[in-house]
Amino acid sequence: MSGKLTKIDIITSPSKFEELKDALSEIGIAGMTVSNVLGCGMQKGHKEFYRGKAVDINLLQKVKVEIVVCEIPVETVVETAKKILYTGQMGDGKIFIYDVANVIRISNGTEGKDALQYNK
Repeated sequence: MSGKLTKIDIITSPSKFEELKDALSEIGIAGMTVSNVLGCGMQKGHKEFYRGKAVDINLLQKVKVEIVVCEIPVETVVETAKKILYTGQMGDGKIFIYDVANVIRISNGTEGKDALQYNK
């Protein structure tokens, strides 16, 4: 296996997802896994009223975008996400970066960088 593989998880507000997806596509990100998730952080949720009674909503709707890169620099992905997602307010999101030991494409057994190529 040649080339360093890196996984980038971006967690942000659902309202920013389409803009983020378009920006990532522009820098060459062709594949991603997207999940609707619930989470809490510094925002600590908010109060909503249900049938006249205040209810604490501790877990907020978020979108988690998972990407594995090899040829596109991690810094490019991070800077793109930061530029798109930044509002300066709590709730802009988080970016997590991990080293990946290997990637295996199940359909043909290719591994590493070759498993990420979409034309094979």
